[in-house]
Amino acid sequence: MPRFLPEPKHDHQKAPAIGILLVNLGTPAAPTAQAVKPYLKQFLSDPRVVEIPRALWWLILNGIILNTRPKASAAKYARIWTSEGSPLRVHTEKQAKLVQGYFVEAGHKNVLVEYAMRYGSPSVDAALRRLKERGCTRILALPLYPQYAASTTASTFDAVAESFRRMRNLPELRLVRNFHDDPGYIRSLAASVQAHWQASGRAERLVMSFHGVPHFTLDKGDPYFCECQKTARLVAEQLGLQPEQYLVTFQSRFGKAEWLKPYTQATLEKMASDGVKTVDIICPGFVSDCLETLEEIAMECRAAFVSKGGKSLNYIPCLNERHDFITALVALCRRHMQDWLAQPVPTEAALKTGAARAINLGATN
Repeated sequence: MPRFLPEPKHDHQKAPAIGILLVNLGTPAAPTAQAVKPYLKQFLSDPRVVEIPRALWWLILNGIILNTRPKASAAKYARIWTSEGSPLRVHTEKQAKLVQGYFVEAGHKNVLVEYAMRYGSPSVDAALRRLKERGCTRILALPLYPQYAASTTASTFDAVAESFRRMRNLPELRLVRNFHDDPGYIRSLAASVQAHWQASGRAERLVMSFHGVPHFTLDKGDPYFCECQKTARLVAEQLGLQPEQYLVTFQSRFGKAEWLKPYTQATLEKMASDGVKTVDIICPGFVSDCLETLEEIAMECRAAFVSKGGKSLNYIPCLNERHDFITALVALCRRHMQDWLAQPVPTEAALKTGAARAINLGATN
C-alpha cells in the first residue's frame, strides 16, 4: 500500500474553496446487533475512550462486551430509530446543510460544509477527502461537543491527524477546541428552555444532565467537569435562576469505576422520593438528539422518576435545527475563519490567466 493517497486532479481554473467539517460522535448503521457490534468495537477500541491497559481491555472487549452488549444496545436503538434513520445522523446532516445554506446566502459560495462521525459512517477521513476533492485548501474542523473532553474532542482531532498522515498535499487546518461558553450557544439553550416553559409550564426543578466521564480524568487534568459547570451556570444566569433552582448531573455511566457525580438517574430517583413531583431536564452537552437523550433520559430516566413517586419528567429536546443554534454555529465558524473569508475569491478572468501561466510553466490541466 502506498504511504500517501493519490491527490485529486488539480484544476487551475477553479478557485480554491474553504471547508467546514462538522463532527459528531457516531451511530450504528442500523438498530441491529449485527450493525451495533462493529460500531461498538470501533468506539470502545479507542484508547481515548477507555484508558486501561490495552491487553487487559482487549480481552474484556472481545471476550465479554462484544458478545453480550450489541443485542441489548440494538434494542435501545430500535426504540428511537426513525423512518429517516438514526436521529443523531439525521440531525447532524441537517445541521451541515443549514450551515452551508447560511454561507451561500451570505455570498460565500466558496465555503463548503461536510459532516462526519468519529465512529461509524461517514468517517472523518472520507469527509476530509471529499473536501479536498471539492477544492478545499483550508479546512475548519468543528467537533460538535460544546465542552472539551479528551474522549470526545481530542479523539476527533486524532482522527483528523490520522487522515492528514495519508495526504501528500495538506490543506491549511484550524480546529475548534470547545464552545461551552459561546454566547450564541448559551442563548439558544436558554431560549429552548423558555420556549418549553411557555408551551408546557414550568416544573419544580430544572436538571441539566451532561454525559459522564470517569472521575480519574478530572484528576488527570481533563477540563470537562469545569466546562460543564460553567455552561450550566451561564444558562441559569440567562434564565434568571438561583442556584437552588437547578441541578447539574452526569449520565451514561459505563462499568464499575467511579464517574463524575451526581449521577442523573440516582438524583432523579432521590428527588422523587423526597417529594419533588415535576422536573424539566435538558442535556446541554449534546447538540443533537440521540440514544443518550431520547432513550436514556426521555424514556429510562422518566420511568425511574415516576416509579419513585414523581408525577412527570419533561425532557427538553436538544438544539438540533433550531434557528438560533444554527446561527450560533455559523457565527462560531466565521470567527475562526475571519481572515480566510476576508480574502477575495479570484475572478473567472484571473483564474483563466493564472491557469494559462501555469500550463506555460509545465503544469497539466
